[in-house]
Amino acid sequence: MGFLNFFKTKKNHPDFWEEYLSHFKNKKDTSVTDTRFIAFDTETTGFDIKEDRVLSIGAVSFVGKRIDVNNTLELYLKQDIFNPETVEIHELMKSDSIDKISEIEAIQAFLNYVKGDILIAHHAGFDKGMINEMLQRHGLGKLKNRFIDTGVLYKRSLHIIYQDKTKPYSLDYLCKELNVPTVDRHTATGDALITALVFLKILGRLDKKKHLNWGYLLNR
Repeated sequence: MGFLNFFKTKKNHPDFWEEYLSHFKNKKDTSVTDTRFIAFDTETTGFDIKEDRVLSIGAVSFVGKRIDVNNTLELYLKQDIFNPETVEIHELMKSDSIDKISEIEAIQAFLNYVKGDILIAHHAGFDKGMINEMLQRHGLGKLKNRFIDTGVLYKRSLHIIYQDKTKPYSLDYLCKELNVPTVDRHTATGDALITALVFLKILGRLDKKKHLNWGYLLNR
């Protein structure tokens, strides 16, 4: 690609994408307790990352042990694809009481919220994949944020090297093991809050074991 074509392609990116990328320039780690984390979740029309679509995105932010309940993210997306297996969710999405936005508007709102901070999700690969597919449908790159998967981190905190196939390590399983209430389960914002609480419980366990550091959290 020649210089002029590269320049043109870059200029075609929306301003919010360029602003998002700016958060990663010369970014340095702060202490774990001073870092802003974003726990998020997606509700989707199915589990095919390529074919299915995001119905809603929920996210909560926290620094230290303080979750900012006054600054949460809750987005509902307009839908053109219908999957009979998600009819109950689709009926909810058809409600006139819910404000729904376009996919590109959701992308902008999500990126403006997460900035360059660390993202937390349970079985993070799926949620990350769904967001990346949204980005690529609009000619943007992939998420640049670092990710922590609460399922993986939980197993690491127990020094589980090989996954026990008899245990699901689902979000419900972790909630039961860590005594986290499952209020608003299976809504994007509710699951984001639950994931944040699970993460904080795991951090408490790691702190007691003197493992509260980036090398352990990010498995460097």
